[in-house]
Amino acid sequence: MPGTVLLLAASPAGKGCLVDAASVLPVLAAVAPPVLAGAETANVVELADPLDPQAVLTRLRAAAGTPGPLTVFLAGQLQLDRRQHLPHLALARTTPATVRYTGFPWHWFREELRLRPPGTTTLLADLHADAETWQQLRSLSLDAGPAVAVYGRIAPPPSRRSVAQPLYMKTVATILRSGHRPPPAELHQQALTRIASKGPGTYGDVVLSYEGTAQGGRVGAFGAAGMGAGAGAGAVPGAGASGLSPAPAASAGPVPPAAPGASGASAMPAGPAAPAPSYGSAGPLPASPASPASPSSPPPPSLPSLPPLPAEPPTVGGPAPDDDPHAAISAAVQAERHDEADALAARHEEAARHAHGAASEQALHWAEVRADLAMFAGDAARSCRTWLAVATARLAAGEAPDAPAVETAVDRAHHQWGRVDDAAWAREIGPALLEVRQRVPGRRAGALRHVQRRLARLEGETRELRPVQRVQQVAG
Repeated sequence: MPGTVLLLAASPAGKGCLVDAASVLPVLAAVAPPVLAGAETANVVELADPLDPQAVLTRLRAAAGTPGPLTVFLAGQLQLDRRQHLPHLALARTTPATVRYTGFPWHWFREELRLRPPGTTTLLADLHADAETWQQLRSLSLDAGPAVAVYGRIAPPPSRRSVAQPLYMKTVATILRSGHRPPPAELHQQALTRIASKGPGTYGDVVLSYEGTAQGGRVGAFGAAGMGAGAGAGAVPGAGASGLSPAPAASAGPVPPAAPGASGASAMPAGPAAPAPSYGSAGPLPASPASPASPSSPPPPSLPSLPPLPAEPPTVGGPAPDDDPHAAISAAVQAERHDEADALAARHEEAARHAHGAASEQALHWAEVRADLAMFAGDAARSCRTWLAVATARLAAGEAPDAPAVETAVDRAHHQWGRVDDAAWAREIGPALLEVRQRVPGRRAGALRHVQRRLARLEGETRELRPVQRVQQVAG
């Protein structure tokens, strides 16, 4: 039976672009269609930087209606709409203010694919999140339906004024160009391993690994943040510590975005006890609605715990509530007032230290917030140092080296160290990272070896410079 392949690469035009998503399409196009599909013959549909979410929905719906195997290759960036804080795939005309109307709602993937036969559908995703979405990842459910296997990664936003590359998807395409398509889970692990061998670029990513529901099988799960090849589907280190319940399954078809100011959209609950949102409950249904979900369908899993980050949905672009420091910090980050955001977090960290102790969860929470704030400000060295301090504090407090919070702190320190462009700073921080990496090797194969190799290379560059410096001193 012929297979179907949907190649979808989308990112906003202009300064809101975080990733050059479309750059992966020529690499994928070089792969034979049967290899892309894992079938003897295949039909390939390509969408490059689409403008209209309805056009994407039409292509996705047509692909979902085909009887054979379906593979979706997705590269792009995630953003939350300001009204309901739902995740959207940003399209070419998407801006922070227009996500709800110009982005592609993630729950449309779920609604269009949820009736696919088990074992016939795979979604491979290489996504970058903007600052607000990255902070809210642990409250999002990014499955694509109970019968759909989802593999990939979500990366944090790149440093300011830079555009990231869809490295995971390009690696997947390179593997497929050999002419052989391994099973999706194996393909996913091979891609992660190859990326890890080239640099630290994915050690701080959220790894997606969800096998879907097979006949007689069980639901897999999303891999934990920062955990790579060792975190297989169905085994989520630290998931039990997250305290998060799965998001409920959607009960209605995709909801076209209403025009600005339209009524009838239900407001999302806000407040500390707000559950994960139930998608598909707002606005009018499309003309051709999907059938209701079966009551026996298992609920999609939610992402496991990230390090404690600002948990409340911020009111981006509006005044922040006086009693919600996380919203005020998020608003400052969105406005690029990074010093103000860090100063506010520092005050709360100091207050938590005074009230609960330096090694308390309250104090470490604010240290982790400040580490991410440094990343958003483009200060990779400070972010790396802060994550190392968090990891060291947790280890000193008696947490196990394989505890999820410890591993995540070290993985994110490693990720930020890889972004330190100044060789002197990288050399200075490297020994501390190496010492912690030796105690916390993590679940990504080759992490310790990578630190050792890069540090040796940096130290070798220093030795090569010293004779030149001595000659200059004599000549002077």
